[in-house]
Amino acid sequence: MRYGLFILITIFLFCTAPVFAHSPFMACYDNGDQTITCYGEFSDGSSASSIPIRIIDTEGNVLLSGVMDELGEFNFERPEAPFTVIFDAGPGHIVKEKSANITQ
Repeated sequence: MRYGLFILITIFLFCTAPVFAHSPFMACYDNGDQTITCYGEFSDGSSASSIPIRIIDTEGNVLLSGVMDELGEFNFERPEAPFTVIFDAGPGHIVKEKSANITQ
């Protein structure tokens, strides 16, 4: 019985470790020249290069889309209306940043 419990706990630990080791992170900054730079990476230090990014308005309409560059950055002109930046690395790995939170 103890051996079976040990095996079960070991399997649980190995199966859940990758879930916690790869959390997404994104920060966006106003460059002061009507452009925004967003930087993304993962908690384990891996690059966000080629991760899709979308800029949507308050109605959910896509204003702009693209991918993070080789440095894990995405630059765009600041839209006139309020917007949200979405870093989409797949289910469970989506980060959103509202324009009201992006300051110089």
